[in-house]
Amino acid sequence: MLPSQIPETEGIKYAGSKRKLLPYIAQMVSGLEVSRVLDGFSGTTRVSQLFSQMGFDTIASDRSAWSEILGQCYLLNTHPAEHYLPILQHLNTLPGYDGWFTEHYGGDVGDSVKRPFQRKNTRKLDAIRDEIDRLSLSHLERAVILTSLMLALDSIDNTLGHFVSYLAGWSTRSYRDLSLRIPRLYASAGQHSVVREDIFATLQNQRFDLAYFDPPYGSNNEKMPPSRVRYSAYYHLWTTLVLHDQPAVFGKANRREDSRDQVAGSPFEDFRLDASGRSLALQALTRLIQETQARYILLSYSSGGRATWDELSEQLAQAGKILKVMTLDHKRHVMSHMHWTQAWTQAKTGQHLEYLFLLEKYAE
Repeated sequence: MLPSQIPETEGIKYAGSKRKLLPYIAQMVSGLEVSRVLDGFSGTTRVSQLFSQMGFDTIASDRSAWSEILGQCYLLNTHPAEHYLPILQHLNTLPGYDGWFTEHYGGDVGDSVKRPFQRKNTRKLDAIRDEIDRLSLSHLERAVILTSLMLALDSIDNTLGHFVSYLAGWSTRSYRDLSLRIPRLYASAGQHSVVREDIFATLQNQRFDLAYFDPPYGSNNEKMPPSRVRYSAYYHLWTTLVLHDQPAVFGKANRREDSRDQVAGSPFEDFRLDASGRSLALQALTRLIQETQARYILLSYSSGGRATWDELSEQLAQAGKILKVMTLDHKRHVMSHMHWTQAWTQAKTGQHLEYLFLLEKYAE
């Protein structure tokens, strides 16, 4: 597939977004004889959206509540876009008021405390979010409306793309008014499903033609905390928006209590070593590859991740035949075919590179 032929996708800002990788993901899988595919850490669901529009039966799996909502909106919706216009028009005309979101996340120009949104917009948010729960919406209607709200908030935030710290000076976009619009909905003939659970639960007793994995990378800097969790900590506000549970919060960013590093750890991000000196993150990645029942695995990984190139290549080679490797230089935005030794040499230069490995697993 040429980049110009790639289906359009939509999503919120996300540090691990695969938006720029989509043309190359499509290129790597388009020649394979596959029908049932898994997007194993679906996040903003851009890869799931790509797969479903390519005609694959797509399973989107993630443990985040907000990712589940996005997946339901983009993969499972059966209504035409016009169906949602009256609902959105109603929500857009609601008068705002001071509520829980305004108390914790709304600020005014001149305030000394940094906040992710201006008060005029959190007042609107409080009114809209409360009304969503009062409306008689179906499960899928609710997912589409909540997706619309996430997209609207993402376009007026005062952040660098996450919710662990906020900009000291108000961003230009934060002055805009909150306004809901219809998400980019599309018709899909495939049989799709969306699950919210741990990836190893998804893998149990299921076979796929292709599994795509973009696990949390963690950091290869041993001074970093052992459980730096992107989903629950960096994007805690999306979780609260979806659950609407008004949780206890802590810190200057008003993070959810259940997003603390000590609580919401991920084995794929763990920098620690076991008694034999083996990386716990690599063990999780090895288990992931071993337990995946699929002919093909497409793995995305970063040169800044906890597993080294040598460790990663060894595990992949043990599991099957490496058909193709591609690498992306994020600064140059250049994708090219790479040999193993060349890519590892470049990764040691301090460049931030992301790799795509296409593996054909040995028959079990």
